Amino acid sequence: MIPLIKFVMCAMMPRTESLPGIADTDVDGFLRRLRKDAIPLYWVGLVLGAVVFVLTPLFTIGVPLPAFALSKKLLDRHTERILAHPIYVIRQAVFLVRVSGGLCWGADERVRAHFALAPYPPDPGTFRQS
Repeated sequence: MIPLIKFVMCAMMPRTESLPGIADTDVDGFLRRLRKDAIPLYWVGLVLGAVVFVLTPLFTIGVPLPAFALSKKLLDRHTERILAHPIYVIRQAVFLVRVSGGLCWGADERVRAHFALAPYPPDPGTFRQS
């Protein structure tokens, strides 16, 4: 599931000329830690959000292909439309993936440097669900 979630996060948060994208961060490591630390319901929501994103291009852009088979231009259009979809549940399903990606992206030291922020200290590992 991690590659699927990573694909969706990368589609939603691409690199720009001035900022690194989420693909420039340690997404795999972040998702492995998230899988270990998150409650099962959160992880299930993340997986379902990624599945919704991958399976809905037919409804957002009228193309009967999964999102990973779209061209860059169509993938960008699909991303834009699903994040503003009029059906709240669909919009919220993929929003969970985007918020999780934002947590990964915003904690990256290179991203923080672009905003003149100091890197986060190492995780002390004190938070663990019981």
